[in-house]
Amino acid sequence: MWLRPILAIALHARKGYRVKIVCLAFGERGESQFAWKKAGVTLAEVKEGRRREAQEAAKLLGAEIEFFDAGDYPLRVTPEMLDRLVDIYRELNPAFVLTHALHDPYNFDHPLAAHFAQEARIVAQAAGHKPDPARKYLAPPVFLFEPHQTEQCNFKPEVFLNIDSVWEIKRKAFEILAAQKHLWEYYTRVALNRGIQGARNTGCEMTYGEAYQRLFPVVLEELQ
Repeated sequence: MWLRPILAIALHARKGYRVKIVCLAFGERGESQFAWKKAGVTLAEVKEGRRREAQEAAKLLGAEIEFFDAGDYPLRVTPEMLDRLVDIYRELNPAFVLTHALHDPYNFDHPLAAHFAQEARIVAQAAGHKPDPARKYLAPPVFLFEPHQTEQCNFKPEVFLNIDSVWEIKRKAFEILAAQKHLWEYYTRVALNRGIQGARNTGCEMTYGEAYQRLFPVVLEELQ
């Protein structure tokens, strides 16, 4: 679920970026615990509830959203979905991509989503895939957002994003995503912890932070 990098989305939308969320699944089976506490609820009802939540949250953040409805637990992507994601990469030519961590022993869907995002990024570079001599496309940097079980997922923070300026949006977004309200306070604690680490590592004044891991090297003209 894109709950984890939610303020990176809000921050860049506020800075004028066009932000698009590709939502592979609604999290209807494995990430809607509170929705299933209602007796007699159906899968279709849970999916529709999660869709409404996601649309409302994306609007709050200033982002577009497209649903692939691939299902979850298990997530199963198709060649048609890959083809569509390649088209999205080429259409947007994004400045960066955010996706899940590469490893997660608690949730097989998340690494699959990360693999899917990377595969589409690579295929989008292939000149022979839907060839167009006039096309200009640069493969974007990829940032992995922090998983729920950080250490077990071999996640090592390499970038701390200062999210103080958009922090007030996070609670509003959490309240929209009611099916995952059990995570609200957890992610508040994570943001405070990353804010402390970001401030100590950089000297920048910050209270709240989001941690990211880079997938590819960065090129600099000088060390800084």
